[in-house]
Amino acid sequence: MRDAGNPKTAASAWWRGAVIYQVYPRSFADSDGDGVGDLKGVAAQLPYVSALGADAIWLSPVFRSPMVDNGYDVSDYRAIDPVFGTLKDFDALVARAHRLGLKVVLDQVYSHTSDRHPWFEASRQSRSGDLADWYVWADPAPGGGPPNNWQCWFGEAAWSWEPRRSQYYLHNFHPKMPDLNFLTPAVVETTLDTARFWLDRGVDGLRLDVCNYYVHDARLRDNPPKAVPRAAKPFFLQSHVHNCDRPENLANVAALRRVLDAYPERFAVAEIVSEDNIGRVIEYTSGPSCLHTAYSFAFLGDWPGAEGFRAIIEAYEAAPQVWPSFAFSNHDVIRVASRWAAPGHETASARLFLALLLSLRGTVFLYQGEELGLTESDVPYERITDPSGLAGWPLYKGRDGCRTPFPWDGGLPHNGFSTAEPWLPADPAHAPLSAARQTGDPRSMLELARSLIAWRKTTPAIREGAVSLIDAPGPVVAFARGDEVVCAFNAGVEPQALHLTGAAEARPVFTERAGLSADELWLGPWGWAVLG
Repeated sequence: MRDAGNPKTAASAWWRGAVIYQVYPRSFADSDGDGVGDLKGVAAQLPYVSALGADAIWLSPVFRSPMVDNGYDVSDYRAIDPVFGTLKDFDALVARAHRLGLKVVLDQVYSHTSDRHPWFEASRQSRSGDLADWYVWADPAPGGGPPNNWQCWFGEAAWSWEPRRSQYYLHNFHPKMPDLNFLTPAVVETTLDTARFWLDRGVDGLRLDVCNYYVHDARLRDNPPKAVPRAAKPFFLQSHVHNCDRPENLANVAALRRVLDAYPERFAVAEIVSEDNIGRVIEYTSGPSCLHTAYSFAFLGDWPGAEGFRAIIEAYEAAPQVWPSFAFSNHDVIRVASRWAAPGHETASARLFLALLLSLRGTVFLYQGEELGLTESDVPYERITDPSGLAGWPLYKGRDGCRTPFPWDGGLPHNGFSTAEPWLPADPAHAPLSAARQTGDPRSMLELARSLIAWRKTTPAIREGAVSLIDAPGPVVAFARGDEVVCAFNAGVEPQALHLTGAAEARPVFTERAGLSADELWLGPWGWAVLG
C-alpha cells in the first residue's frame, strides 16, 4: 500500500486534488424522526455523495457532548453522543462509505473540551492532583481580575473564575469550553492516543479544529492592541500573538504527523484561524514533520476581489512545498452563494464560485448544500441555538443560517429532512433547490457540480497542474492549469473581454454567459469559461 507520509509516494496520495464533502450531521438526514440528523441518516444518504463524485466525507463532531456549541464541546472523545447514535452506527457508516469508494475524514477537537468533561471536573477541584495542570490555570492579576487582556471568540474575556481553585481558567472560545494545556506532556500523549483510537477504527483522515490554538504563551503576556475602525466584539481589538499561533505548537504538529505516518494512506488537514492565514498554513504544512495540508479562513470571509484572490493564489504558488486546501463555505460562515454574491445574482454567482473552487490546485472542501446553490437562511431569534448568535444578535446572527436542514425533497414536509420539526427550521427558499428537484435536470446546479467533479477527476492538469495567473481586467480571475487548461471567471455585473493568444484553437469545456471569438474571450456578468 502507498504511504502518504512517505515523501516518495506523497504525490500519489488519494487526498491530493480530492473533493471532500463536509457533512454537518445534525442537519444532513434524520433517520429516527426526532428532528436531529444522525449517523444512520448520514449512512443512508452516502450514495448521494458517491453519485456527486466526491472522494470523501468530512464528518463534523459526533462525540458525546452537552451541545453548548453543537458538538465542538466534547465531554468524551471516544464515545458517540446518543443524539447521533452509537459506536456501532459509526463503524457501520465507515464500512458503507468504504464500500461506496468514499474515504471518511473525522473532525477532531483537541484545543478544548467541554467543562463537563471528567478531566475538567477533576482539574477544577484543586491545584494538586493528577489532572491539576491539564487545563490552563492562572492566578488573578495583582489587585484582582483576569491575568491578562486576552479576549475570546464568543465576545468576552478569555478567562473565567473557578472558586474551588481561586484561579482563572482559559477559554479561547466559549466559557463552557476550557482550553487544554498542551504544555503538559500527558495532555499531548492523551491527544495522540485519541487520534490512534479513531485511526484504528478505520477513518482515513483527521480534520484538526483550530489547530493553531493548541499552545498558549507560558508567560501569559498581554496581546498587543490592534487599531480597527469598528469591531463587532473585543476579540478584534487585539493581535492574537500570545494566545495562539505559538511556534512551540509545531512540536505537537510533528508528534501528530509521526502518528499518522504509522497508518498507510491517512492524512490530516488543519483548520487555521489566524491573522496571517496563508503564512500560518505554510508554516504548518511545509515538510515531512508537518501536517499534510491545511485550509484557512482566507476564502471564508468577504470576497477579496479579483486582485486579492490572485494574491492568495500567488502566495501558495510561491510555496511549492505546500499542498493547499480550499473551502469557500463551511459550518462557521455565511454560505458563499449569499456572502460573495451581488444582490439578485445569487444563482449565477453560486455557479461561478463552484466552478472556480473546483478549478483550483489543491484539495477541495465542499460544504453540504454548496452543490445545490443554497443561500443563507434567516433563522428567527427564537430558534437560534448558536451561542455566538445569541451573544451577538442582532448585529451578528451567528452560524445557524448556514446550518439549516439539508433539502432532500422540496415537496415533503421540512424539505424531506425529517418527519418531525427539525432542530433548526427548514428553509422554504431551499425547497426549489432540493436534491430531488435538481437531480437529472441538465441545467441544475447539482448536475453542474457532478460534471465539474467528474472533469476534475479525469483531468490531471486540474488535479495536479501548476497555476499560472493570467493578466485580466477588473473583476476577472483568470489562470492556466498546466499547459492544457485555461480558466476565466468574471465575478462582476459588467461584461468583460479577455485577450488570450491562441484561444481560437482552444476547446470550450464549460462556458456560461461567455463566448469565444478569435483570440478574445467574452465574459458576461458572472460569466465564466474553461478552455482545454
